[in-house]
Amino acid sequence: MGYYSPDLEFSMFVSAMSYFLLVFFLLMVAYSFLIGYYHKAWNRLPVFEPSGTAHTTFISVIIPVRNEEKNIEGLINSLNEQTYPKDLYQVVVVDDFSEDNTWQLLQSIQLNELFITGIKMADRPAVATTAPKKKAIEAGIGVAGGKLIVTTDADCRFHKEWLATIASFYESTGAKFIAAPVKITTPTINLLSIFQSLDFLTLQGITAASVYRKFHSMCNGANLAYEKDAFYAVDGFESIDHIASGDDMLLMHKIFRKYPDRVFYLKSKTAIVETDPMHSWNEFFQQRIRWASKADKYDDKRIFWVLLLVYVLNFCFLAGALATIWKNIWLFFVCLLLIAKLLIEFPFVNSIAIFFGQQRLMLYFPFLQPLHILYTIIAGWLGRFGHYTWKGRRISR
Repeated sequence: MGYYSPDLEFSMFVSAMSYFLLVFFLLMVAYSFLIGYYHKAWNRLPVFEPSGTAHTTFISVIIPVRNEEKNIEGLINSLNEQTYPKDLYQVVVVDDFSEDNTWQLLQSIQLNELFITGIKMADRPAVATTAPKKKAIEAGIGVAGGKLIVTTDADCRFHKEWLATIASFYESTGAKFIAAPVKITTPTINLLSIFQSLDFLTLQGITAASVYRKFHSMCNGANLAYEKDAFYAVDGFESIDHIASGDDMLLMHKIFRKYPDRVFYLKSKTAIVETDPMHSWNEFFQQRIRWASKADKYDDKRIFWVLLLVYVLNFCFLAGALATIWKNIWLFFVCLLLIAKLLIEFPFVNSIAIFFGQQRLMLYFPFLQPLHILYTIIAGWLGRFGHYTWKGRRISR
């Protein structure tokens, strides 16, 4: 007949705790090497200085839009203010079945010099698709006259030298694909905007470092450039056109596989595209779930292992925090490892914040660590097993 033994229970607890802490510690060591690698690569990536030579590249700026009546005029005005010669670029706006006055406002804009082409997807033959944004971009590329395709979003604003910087970089490198910087602005200082900006700074630093070192493919569709010929050389979105998201990173990897030495990150302050944060926590999570939903779709398995490491590490923090319900000593270990995580990340994110002119946000960085851990776990899980709503469309996995 069995009997209760406090000594046996304590021994089992110590054994389980030891194994868990060993795994936790090893994950933290791996994570420190990963962030150190990114940090070193970010610092070594040179800042590009555009040349003063005359440009020759004709650019097509393609913007898929859906329900953007609040942004369309500001978008066009920002594009009209570019210093790049007006005869060397066109703007192709593709209306993706907007349900507001986006199309009507676009038609009413009168600018003498800016070459604007509008495409209304609703006027085209209906095509069943799970990736409407990709179809909109394809339609834009189909009428584009430019050698270089530049894509962005309707809620973005640009430095007046934006296109000139991209053209200079393209002409000096012969790039097939260019990932460029994006910055979330904080017009209103609140928890949501600060959290998004800091999270996005980290993503931008990882993007730049990974592309520079060719460690894995990463980019953001709000600021991309690629050769039109390169797009067709990899058959465009074929083979990834069933995936709702991924018009940026999945396409980037296709081009990288064909032209591994011609994919670059453009690190330049005049190439930064600015965009506003999501206006609610629900919108923010829907966006991040959309991004996370393509995590298992990458042919580039290197980024999958990076994402897995980050997810499991964050999950260990949650598991450790829950374990404090039973044993208070877990609180000590979780806090100790949380401080270690902060010390690992802070120098890296701070160096990115300096480049983007957002260093003041680093004051909040330590205090948002618990929230960031929880968000990573939830968004990652729902991105794999849930659904999301974007631009009024419900997208299932």
